Amino acid sequence: QLQLVESGGGLVQPGGSLRLSCGASGFTLRYYAISWFRQAPGKEREGVSCITSSGSTYYGDSVKGRFTISRDNAKNTVYLQMNNMKREDTAVYYCAVDNPRTAGCSMWTDKATKNWGQGTQVTVSS
Repeated sequence: QLQLVESGGGLVQPGGSLRLSCGASGFTLRYYAISWFRQAPGKEREGVSCITSSGSTYYGDSVKGRFTISRDNAKNTVYLQMNNMKREDTAVYYCAVDNPRTAGCSMWTDKATKNWGQGTQVTVSS
């Protein structure tokens, strides 16, 4: 059974950093693209970043230059390093894989074709 589990969320001050992890079970993550999304209260879920099976990366405009997505295939894990964080980064962060699974990120912002993790809360506040 396919399962994605996010961890690493918490409270951070503006300008601070957090690293989120997305662990996978039920499938071998290294062959597939993995995306990160976030959803703030009262807002739609938005795409944050995507990494292909070969390591190519894509970012939403609001996080370019501040967030970095990476993968450790030996640990079956994808990371999202978040630096210079802003209050508007406050949201529940989800990792996702396409359904059916794909190696590329061509459809990474399409929310309708994803399997989701349970999410992890990130709060940026002083």
